[in-house]
Amino acid sequence: MRKIIWIFLMGIPAFTALQAQNRVNSNKTKQINSEIMENQKSTTTFPVTPGLQNKIRIAYIDEPPFYWTDENGKVKGADIELAEVILQAIGITNIVYEHTTFEQLLPGVQTGRWDMNVPIFVTPERSEDVAFSIPVWALGDGFVVLQGNPKQLTDYKAVALRADARLGIIPGQVQLQRAKAAGVTDHQIIFLKDQHEAVEALLSGRIDAFAATALGNHSIAQANPGLESVAHKIGKDEKVTVGGFSFSKNNPELLKAVNEQLHQFLGTPEHREKMAKYGITATEIDEVADAK
Repeated sequence: MRKIIWIFLMGIPAFTALQAQNRVNSNKTKQINSEIMENQKSTTTFPVTPGLQNKIRIAYIDEPPFYWTDENGKVKGADIELAEVILQAIGITNIVYEHTTFEQLLPGVQTGRWDMNVPIFVTPERSEDVAFSIPVWALGDGFVVLQGNPKQLTDYKAVALRADARLGIIPGQVQLQRAKAAGVTDHQIIFLKDQHEAVEALLSGRIDAFAATALGNHSIAQANPGLESVAHKIGKDEKVTVGGFSFSKNNPELLKAVNEQLHQFLGTPEHREKMAKYGITATEIDEVADAK
């Protein structure tokens, strides 16, 4: 009996030590699990609107099917849906849309009036002022003309060959440089504020064609029965211009966070399905999805 008691008493220290070791191991396991969970969170943090947690202000203009305000005051469009998917994925719960003009997009984001812009064409000149995300689409140019295209304006060169042709362009857009490079003269170019003014100018005979993206022009023509869209032919060796979101160069963290999500989302079935609702297809997606 004494031998049994002695063995039991001798085992107490070992049992106590084992309990202590188990507690240490348990604490270590909790610490490791906590570190794993922490590492699984996004490693990118970024400043948002001062004093307002998880709020991003994004500027847009009215250019269907990419972005516009509908008759009920709701902001919608292909690039609006894309922005919402990406921003929500990085933890943004409050997205505020700022309606502006094309000319104010870049100065506005530069000076901090808003945090990012909807996608526009990426150019070397614009890249000097702002930071662009990876490309989200690739688009060709086109015209909106009166039904029947009375002056047979099929591209910029066709405009240049007709001294009586007048071409409407929104200031600051890439179509201006392309038109001039094709030989369109200053007196042939009429500057317009937006798509609405372009439609009025076409119907009144003030201009003969309005230059913008072929996809955007298709939307204009669909909404206005007296107009039709003419897509410019793209040569085999001609590179289509890409577009991306733009940010202040003082906000690299937000740019990085957006790019991380774009890399994962662009070209996925969900992305393609969302874009297809607005007429954006593999033609506009594949080039940027394959290059990301």
